[in-house]
Amino acid sequence: MLDIAVDFDGTIVTHEYPKIGRELPFAIDTLKRLQTDFQARLLLWTVRDGVELEEAVEFCRARGLEFYAVNANYPEETVNDKQPRKLKADLFIDDRNLAGLPDWGVIYQMIASGNHLKPISNDIQSDYPKKKKGFFGSLLG
Repeated sequence: MLDIAVDFDGTIVTHEYPKIGRELPFAIDTLKRLQTDFQARLLLWTVRDGVELEEAVEFCRARGLEFYAVNANYPEETVNDKQPRKLKADLFIDDRNLAGLPDWGVIYQMIASGNHLKPISNDIQSDYPKKKKGFFGSLLG
């Protein structure tokens, strides 16, 4: 079972918070296909709460997309205001990724091919001179 945490604003819809933006092309269709093809459990992971959160969930539900849990690891989980929300997901899909949000077709292909499990290349790191002094130098070799 693959647990995938998915952001809402900027990932499923364009950024227009607190309003709901336009659906990004293929976002909901791809998420539904991930549920079907890979039995993925989708966790909606968003800064939205209260009425804005309910609107986001209903927006997706009206388009046939149901989440396993919302701002939680499982449906029964309760989180208090003093406890930070931390998800235990295998994969996070968010427009705030280091490299931004790939096209939804690319996201699907990455998951289908298993490329989402491969580490990012260290080619950039190899361009830096290796220093032996200090903590970071010992990490670099």
